[in-house]
Amino acid sequence: MPGVSSFRNILSRAALGAPAGVLAAFTALAVAELVAGLVRPAAGPVTVVGGAVIDRTPAAVKDFAIRTFGVNDKTVLQLGILAVLAVIAVGLGILALSHRRAGAAGVLLFGIVGTAAALSRPDSTGIVDALPSIAGALAGALALFVLASKAVPVPAPAGVDGEDVGVWSRRGFLAAAGVTAGVAVSAGALGRFLAGRRGQGAVASREGLVLPAPASPAPAIPAGARLKVAGISPFTTPNADFYRVDTALTVPQVDAGTWRLRIHGKGVTRPRTYTLDQLLARPLIERDITLTCVSNEVGGPYIGNARWLGVRLTDLLREAGVRPPSQGGEADQLVARSVDGMTLGSPVEDVMDGRDAMLAVAMNGEPLPFDHGFPVRMLVPGLYGYVSACKWITDIELTTFDAYDPYWVKRKWARKAPIKTQARIDTPKPFARPAAGTVTIAGVAWAQHRGITRVEVRIDDGPWQDADLAVQDTVDTWRQWSRPWQATPGGHTITVRATDGTGAVQTEERARTIPDGASGRHSVFVTVP
Repeated sequence: MPGVSSFRNILSRAALGAPAGVLAAFTALAVAELVAGLVRPAAGPVTVVGGAVIDRTPAAVKDFAIRTFGVNDKTVLQLGILAVLAVIAVGLGILALSHRRAGAAGVLLFGIVGTAAALSRPDSTGIVDALPSIAGALAGALALFVLASKAVPVPAPAGVDGEDVGVWSRRGFLAAAGVTAGVAVSAGALGRFLAGRRGQGAVASREGLVLPAPASPAPAIPAGARLKVAGISPFTTPNADFYRVDTALTVPQVDAGTWRLRIHGKGVTRPRTYTLDQLLARPLIERDITLTCVSNEVGGPYIGNARWLGVRLTDLLREAGVRPPSQGGEADQLVARSVDGMTLGSPVEDVMDGRDAMLAVAMNGEPLPFDHGFPVRMLVPGLYGYVSACKWITDIELTTFDAYDPYWVKRKWARKAPIKTQARIDTPKPFARPAAGTVTIAGVAWAQHRGITRVEVRIDDGPWQDADLAVQDTVDTWRQWSRPWQATPGGHTITVRATDGTGAVQTEERARTIPDGASGRHSVFVTVP
């Protein structure tokens, strides 16, 4: 029966073509991983293609990803890339059973895409970064060609119409598939091993780093700065819980011994290059500073407070001959560059106005974690992270806002972004069901470099009522607050607002995070049984 035979043929082709394509893709990625381990782990095709996708994604989509997936946004992206690759690989595998060269050519196209992405990355080292994609594509194309050649149709028995009966030989294919899988697994494992070894120097340099005592230690946190309220955010955020929002698919692992920082550009009369040891030999300052991400929605989690140790940035700039615009300086923008090519732009006037802007080397008493910028990151209190908190910093260039647009500004974010006054309700949580009676409402409020002077709470459409404020640590840290509420049965909306040190009351006008941070008042709905 020709119809049955044709249907069986389609199923048989899919049963062999799909695994052939997936195996070829796996081989390509494994070999690419091996070559990346030899040249530069960050040049792996998934990493460079993922980075290119991030760079070309509209700001609103990036903001949605951060809001929806949080710190897992990069994992979701990588899984999405692999899923798309798997679907295409299945199609190429089925195609290769009939047209081996066409299927192999399709794999080579992916090598071209990876090569283009590698060469377009801001931290690209040139053609060397293209080698993983090229090698992986060649290996994948060869694997698919060989696997397809081993899957041949079984000729139809004498007296049966048709070229075959819809059955494809599996013996040769399975043998070839086994060898291919073994080679791919071995290549991938060796690539992982090599990549790990390349990072051992960075790990060892961090583990061996001895932090000097600060010349200017942070004052002791006042006893009344930490409220004893269940559910409230701790005053100091543990390193493991500190938010991470960046574009790095692979966290840079920089060896402290080879790290260098260059200061140069417009108005720099004495360009400087520093090693980490030279920075550590300088007088260090220690400060409690709250950082906030511009992608933080009203009531969002992308904020944290830590004790930072570092070099005062103003001192380094003045030694290089830099003056702020208010003192006749030529540059009004400081562009910080990361080892992965990220660029952030800060107003020179803000950096040099006396606030505790620093190049931080430690966080909460230990060297910076790799996720948070080891060996050195920049901090400028009062500015959102995307214009101030460059991680893995390696270059500082003085320029002007008219002459250069950093990474996020090119994507329609604002050039200047002081942190907006905000308050958040930590407890009770949204849709909680507290018992009737006394319920403690509590949370945090922040307006870095201005401080918080008042927090008010409103129940439903009732009057605003003052909350009790914890003792203020500094104007650069958040401030805890609480208020007891006599909860009555029914549904209730709790809203909070803050007043900063300038007397400005937190606006009720809602605004998106783009272009310069979200605004509005945080509220939660609870039901009292």
